[in-house]
Amino acid sequence: MSTKSEKREHPQLQPYENASKLHLNEILFNNFLGGMMWALGATVGLSILFTVLTLISKNVNLVPMVGSFVSDIINFIFANNPNIHK
Repeated sequence: MSTKSEKREHPQLQPYENASKLHLNEILFNNFLGGMMWALGATVGLSILFTVLTLISKNVNLVPMVGSFVSDIINFIFANNPNIHK
């Protein structure tokens, strides 16, 4: 006597389970395309980030602060190292 609970039907395949049935050419193409899109996204994202940082640094005027800091370091090195001549 069999009841409904004893009958086991195969569940539907999940999308990731269908990937094992792909041919090698399809897998290579999908991975290549995914890598190209990742590289394109990283390039566009970094260019936007660098553009924003450039615009911010242009308006903040960091050059005098950085220049005086580097000048202080160079003067310290010249003062404390007798082997370096100006």
